[in-house]
This record gives sequence, C-alpha cells and structure tokens, in this order.
Amino acid sequence: MNFHTRKWVKPEDLNPNGTLFGGTLLRWIDEEAVIYAIVQLGNSKIVTKFISEINFVSSAKAGDIIELGIQATHFGTTSITLTCEVRNKITRKSILTIDKLVFVNLDEAGNPTPHGKTEITYAFAGDRP
Repeated sequence: MNFHTRKWVKPEDLNPNGTLFGGTLLRWIDEEAVIYAIVQLGNSKIVTKFISEINFVSSAKAGDIIELGIQATHFGTTSITLTCEVRNKITRKSILTIDKLVFVNLDEAGNPTPHGKTEITYAFAGDRP
C-alpha cells in the first residue's frame, strides 16, 4: 500500500475528548479515495457506493501527522474497490482500517457505465511502501 496523503491534525479537527474526530477523518478518506478512483479510471464522474466496516484502531491528537494509504483491490465492470489504512506518520501505528470502499464510474447522464479497466493503470512517481 502506498501512503501519499498526509494531514496535520489541528485543534479544529478534534472531538470533545481531545482526539481526532472520526467524521473529519472519514471525510479526508472519502476525498482521497475518490481522487484515487478518478485517477485510476480516468473519469471525474465517480460516486461512493459502499464503505465497509470502519475499524478505529487507535487515535490521533493535535500535532500528530497522519498518512492515508489507498490501494485498488478489485475492478468490476462499472466499479473499483479500494482498501484503506490510516497511520501515524512518525510512529507508523495504525489509526484506522477500512477493508472495502466501492466507487462507481458514471457517464454524463449519471448512469453507471463500464470503465474498461482491469488493473492499476497509474502509479505515483517514486512509490514506496
């Protein structure tokens, strides 16, 4: 899995317990995952169809730097399935895992349309685990 997106956890990202608010983290994940899907499928008309169980493993606090890892695991006719892990950049401790995020490729009318992809077609320059 490649970790390309990093976020600095700031006070406005915290919940009343002083840790990263789960809703903020999920917004960051959905945005990063749809960008990944757009790049892989070559189409900006992509929608989130499904997100599986979300496993909050540990928390992050203000000042932490976290990184989001996204990887394609399956290509359907009109969909792409991704997996995600969020971890602390410094300690490498896992913060969250999501086994399955499914995105659907749409045509101009907003209908599911085949994308013709069967494997990862775009790799970021300098990809490293």
